[in-house]
Amino acid sequence: MSRKATITQKEIVNAAFKITRKEGFEQITSRKLAAQAGCSTQPIFRIYENMDALKVDVYNKAANYYEEFYDDFAKTHQTPFVDLGLAYIGFAQKYPHLFRLLFISEKDKDTKSMYDLVNGSNENIVKEISKAQSMGAKNAQQLFMQMWIFIHGAGCMAVTGDYDLDEAASVEMLESAYKAFSL
Repeated sequence: MSRKATITQKEIVNAAFKITRKEGFEQITSRKLAAQAGCSTQPIFRIYENMDALKVDVYNKAANYYEEFYDDFAKTHQTPFVDLGLAYIGFAQKYPHLFRLLFISEKDKDTKSMYDLVNGSNENIVKEISKAQSMGAKNAQQLFMQMWIFIHGAGCMAVTGDYDLDEAASVEMLESAYKAFSL
């Protein structure tokens, strides 16, 4: 009679996610993961053929985590794309390793586009573009692209530690960018 498996795939993914959030996915080794999950390496390799297969599940958990982060983020600004930008930059500041995994690492068949990640199941980008149109933006999609390049740059700066603006300064910067790009 074989032994009953005591560690589940979900527990392994949760352990890998914790390591990724704290240190980055690249830092995961089978031994470190086993220690975090409280098991030997054998259950990990029984469930996952290789680390790439595990990365897909960790990536999907991180994508869901970002969507929940955005959904829970207070949206209080009237200017289109400001709340979208604040949430994105805030996520980069709070979870730099998850941000790298989702928004800076190379894309492949198992990952979502940056647009799909940020748009989420609630169509966050679509809503912001509609908001810009309702406020008189002539080409709201182009305006979004300009704002997005600006916002993504700020997010990348946050990950590298080069973004030190507080929320009020960030709001002012995003509102100024929106006005400048609207001309």
